Amino acid sequence: MIRSSLCRAGAAALALSFLTLFHAAAQQQVPPAPAEAPTAQAPSAPNPTPQAPVFPKPDPANFTAASPTKETVNSFLQASWGFDSNRVWQVESIQKTTVDGVSKVIAFVGDKSGKEKAGSISFYVLPDGKHIIVGDSLIPFGDHPYAEYRTELQEHADGPYRGSAAKELELVEFADFQCPHCKEAQANMEKLVADYPKARIVFENYPIPQIHPQAMVAAKYGVCVAKEGGSSAFFTYAAAVFDGQEGLASADGATLTLNSAVTKAGLDPAKIKTCADSPETAKSIAASLKLAQDINIQQVPTLMINGRQVPANSSYETLKQVIDYQAKLDGIAR
Repeated sequence: MIRSSLCRAGAAALALSFLTLFHAAAQQQVPPAPAEAPTAQAPSAPNPTPQAPVFPKPDPANFTAASPTKETVNSFLQASWGFDSNRVWQVESIQKTTVDGVSKVIAFVGDKSGKEKAGSISFYVLPDGKHIIVGDSLIPFGDHPYAEYRTELQEHADGPYRGSAAKELELVEFADFQCPHCKEAQANMEKLVADYPKARIVFENYPIPQIHPQAMVAAKYGVCVAKEGGSSAFFTYAAAVFDGQEGLASADGATLTLNSAVTKAGLDPAKIKTCADSPETAKSIAASLKLAQDINIQQVPTLMINGRQVPANSSYETLKQVIDYQAKLDGIAR
């Protein structure tokens, strides 16, 4: 079973996204680079102009592990951070550990503007060379870290969708109908539909009944609406449920809210309820949860961008930057 997860706000969710995790976890200040020559002391400036960080020269003695190579680490960081033109980094060490096949990587990271203090980050590369551990998170690693998840989603993300039938640029949203932050993310999703007409934008259910008691029944109704009325009916239903989310606070309120949403989608609430109670519908929800587990999704709302995990309620500017960059990495013309 998929482990219990939380519906998290944007800042908290971003902290768990690899997009910003390294920067958020940079707790050690980077040591200054050696001065080229002593200079006379100058009067202190009241407001010094921020400058890009100057990282110290790496010591070859700190590269004791045979794998991964420095080139692979740099390719990975480029894939992860390249969407941010201000981000700069330097691989400081790749060291053996006491566990056979596990290497520890340390890198310095900062930004070109100098407005953010440079810091150091570290992570452990597992023996398979395809995953790393950062804090308590397991993250894909390698020259093309998101390729396997992209393939997994192309094969198994079969929820209702908007946009293109092709899966070249696929954006898969995992959401819980009773999650307030999933509701907030819908504004982003509507903008993405308008701004990326050539993308396939899929909805996958990720109900969390441990904290949202009515999320499962809302997800089951959604599966049946899509089955009976297609994707168009589903997104009409979904918008109505998110808009009336307060009604999901109780079982009676959920019945009224879901029936109203089904009616807005042009379908019969009694027929949808019968479908929702069927074993086949339960299997559909289980398959969506299994997919989320297989690609290591542990919170909602999550948007998978060609296999790359991003909180769906990130700033819209960040989402666009990441989508455009990932499309470029995958050789997709927009």
